Amino acid sequence: MDDHIRFPIGHFVPQLEFTNEDRRGIIDQIPEITKTLREVTQHLQDDQLHTPYRTGGWTITQIVHHLADNDMNAYIRFKRALTEEEPLASSYREDLWASLPDYQELLMEDSIQLLEILHKRFVTLMRSLHSEQYKRKLRTEVLGTISLDIALQRLVWHGQHHIAQIKAFTASNF
Repeated sequence: MDDHIRFPIGHFVPQLEFTNEDRRGIIDQIPEITKTLREVTQHLQDDQLHTPYRTGGWTITQIVHHLADNDMNAYIRFKRALTEEEPLASSYREDLWASLPDYQELLMEDSIQLLEILHKRFVTLMRSLHSEQYKRKLRTEVLGTISLDIALQRLVWHGQHHIAQIKAFTASNF
């Protein structure tokens, strides 16, 4: 499979050292995810929303619901890392979650609204933290041990990654 189709903005590469200003810039990108997501999906027709963005991939609707699920999990992991010593962040079978009825039956707008509220809470929490708190760590099955700085970067990358998939799909197919 063409990696450019699956990862249109490239694979995640964390920035290991940055300033508080850099961190604020990353945090400020979070509300833009939902704004951009709404912009790139608002004019799509029902058949477009239910068409996979690539062969074997998810539909646009599934991607949006996945973003809500992913960011809810990220929020919980982040709060656990702030209140526990290197907690093991559970993973989930995103492929199986995408086949559950809520992904098929709920409007995509429901997940966009959920993301807006969740991102508001996330941003409020992150803006209140001190630099040292971003060095706290959590463990994941896939990524190993990561700091909250890296978790924050990954959250923003993940949203931008899926938005780029939707943009590439709509630009080439409709």
